[in-house]
Amino acid sequence: MMRTMNILLSIAITTGILSGIWGWVAVSLGLLSWAGFLGCTAYFACPQGGFKGLLISACTLLSGMVWALVIIHGSALAPHLEIVSYVLTGIVAFLMCIQAKQLLLSFVPGTFIGACATFAGQGDWRLVLPSLALGLIFGYAMKNSGLWLASRREQHSAHTAVTK
Repeated sequence: MMRTMNILLSIAITTGILSGIWGWVAVSLGLLSWAGFLGCTAYFACPQGGFKGLLISACTLLSGMVWALVIIHGSALAPHLEIVSYVLTGIVAFLMCIQAKQLLLSFVPGTFIGACATFAGQGDWRLVLPSLALGLIFGYAMKNSGLWLASRREQHSAHTAVTK
């Protein structure tokens, strides 16, 4: 219980600090801070951790962006027939799920997060992509620096207990 609390507290501390820094970085670079937080969320939610989780999250976020652009541009081909948009959305949603058979695309929520960010960013992938990517890196840094901090605190506690 105490170890879990130590990890949670450590991740909370590093996430708080790096979230503030991300807000400043996003504004300074003209990026979408909310999209960056979606990138952070994708890393935290991915069942794989470490570099493998970072890679899977990146691949699924990017694939989601591509699928959103397929829907946006595909729907624009027949703007007078709304049914085309609905059918296309259904087909793409199916493909977004079935692609999870591939390891690098196995995190389905990441695919939907990437698509949603692209829709919310009105299809401006040139702005959404760096926002999600840097946010994803910040998410990786938040969690892993928190785990590192928890490990350091645990080592310090163990060392203190031994010397008493």
